[in-house]
Amino acid sequence: MCGIVGYIGNNQAAPIILDSLQKLEYRGYDSAGIAVFDGSRINIVKAAGKLSCLVEKTEGGKSLAGTCGIGHTRWATHGEPSENNAHPHCNDDKTIVAVHNGIIENYAEQKDKLTRRGYTFYSDTDTEVATKLVDYYYKKYADPVKALANFALKVRGSYALAVIFADRADEIYAVRKDSPMILGVTEGESFLASDVPAILKYTRDVYYIDNGEIACLKRGGVDFYNLDGDRLEKQISKITWDAETAEKGGYPHFMLKEMHEQPKVIADTLNCFLKNDSIDLKEAGLTNRELKKFKGIIIAACGSAYHVAVVMQYVAESLARIPVRVELASEFRYRQLIMDKSQLFMVISQSGETADSLAALRLAKEHGLTTLAIVNVVGSTIAREADKVLYTKAGPEISVATTKAYSAQLVACYLLALQFAAVRKTVDGEKYAHLVGELKALPDKVSEILSKKKNIQRFAASVANKKDVFFIGRGIDYAICLEGSLKLKEISYMHSEAYAAGELKHGTISLIEKGTLVIAVVTQPDTAEKTVSNLEETRSRGAFTATFSPEGKCAAKALKFGFPQTDPYFAASLAVVPLQLFAYYMSVLRGNDVDKPRNLAKSVTVE
Repeated sequence: MCGIVGYIGNNQAAPIILDSLQKLEYRGYDSAGIAVFDGSRINIVKAAGKLSCLVEKTEGGKSLAGTCGIGHTRWATHGEPSENNAHPHCNDDKTIVAVHNGIIENYAEQKDKLTRRGYTFYSDTDTEVATKLVDYYYKKYADPVKALANFALKVRGSYALAVIFADRADEIYAVRKDSPMILGVTEGESFLASDVPAILKYTRDVYYIDNGEIACLKRGGVDFYNLDGDRLEKQISKITWDAETAEKGGYPHFMLKEMHEQPKVIADTLNCFLKNDSIDLKEAGLTNRELKKFKGIIIAACGSAYHVAVVMQYVAESLARIPVRVELASEFRYRQLIMDKSQLFMVISQSGETADSLAALRLAKEHGLTTLAIVNVVGSTIAREADKVLYTKAGPEISVATTKAYSAQLVACYLLALQFAAVRKTVDGEKYAHLVGELKALPDKVSEILSKKKNIQRFAASVANKKDVFFIGRGIDYAICLEGSLKLKEISYMHSEAYAAGELKHGTISLIEKGTLVIAVVTQPDTAEKTVSNLEETRSRGAFTATFSPEGKCAAKALKFGFPQTDPYFAASLAVVPLQLFAYYMSVLRGNDVDKPRNLAKSVTVE
């Protein structure tokens, strides 16, 4: 979940590395560090806290001479956030320096072995152990490729490791397993990074390095090797993202900007798979003939992607009459699951690198299931390993709290559910055309909600002193509540819970006291009456109540917020927007760092 960057070229490395790290700070902001080779030695500078501390300490990188370097922004795993534990880490004489994203699971075992061979350690991190293990094998073989190959064979866990060797001043070496890494090239320069936004300013030509591969970056080129030391041939890929989408564009926070990008990403995702008002999933590798063979769907996901999956479950089961099971990817491997080849296995992940989801995908493949990934990042690990890939068109999402990626995933799931319904003949032509029309209308309706965001801002200001918030709903509305509650927790740090409204009376209502804020999401006609009754139960016990419903037409005696009508199947795409805005404004009112909430990171690449 950390961010790593490397640069080698003809320009001063440190300012480029710091600039690139700023694009990756969403991956971790506990500490940061940089190492640059100045022609005679490797100079390392670290700082606890956010990247700005390192920028100030190095005068924006101007104080570090050299054209080859690596950098890191940290989300702490092993060892507290501190300057001592910050990356880069080095061997005793600072001739080998490394940055690392991932977790070395058997680091204690390797540390014991190295200690018996005379090594000492200054930090609490697994990365220092990794660096000194590389040092051990480099001393043994005097060959960086052999050293990294032996390292890879001895450690368990995940890693994207970038290494500078002082006696090889014109090269940066890297090895990867499960943690994300891309390599960029342009004339006379090469780049290494955890994610595309870090290098988008400098090049659009990238290589994807696979698990168990080693790379040697030189000025303007990259050589690749397998763990046997054999040379590999790789094809360059072209990044098509607009560089401006990785900038704030005048908005105070990336989160607000990305919420305002939702109409476009919804439209872009729809346009990719709608041809002449018919859904065409061939780009995802799915034909109607293939869809017909599946008798069930299993979905594994985490966080907001899991909430998308819950919506998909309600929509697909009702619309296509196909059994859908939704699983938390982090729990998936710990159950004795019943799986068979008649089921489609889906993974939903923004980054395509989510460690728990990747592990679930691999388990499903072991059982012989056809796998489908809904991801946003081309060339990501999950995208490469899944049998089929449905790419969302959200572009780079910088804010840790997802908004536009969530919305793009919802649309992808709607398309899939509707096409399942078409091939299973559970909707007729008229219903199909109606639903496609409703999908195409979503972008304009989201824009309308965003244009009235001041109503939500005023609501947030009126309840900013609340300590507890409960979201309630039934069916799809419950799935919406899960996401609304998570957003509020993530960035405002308020205590917030989402409940299926009917469960209140089974214990939770004991938590309701005078002034408790209870928000009901009411978009489904068949459950609206019951949800309103549940809300009234809390109001009679002193709760301050509010509702979010189409056009505000809700029978509850509560503060009402409305949004445009859509088909109830697609209500999540509209109802979630005011809940995103509510979380955003609550965070701003509390003075929090909206884009970088405490203890969180964007791409969860650890288990």
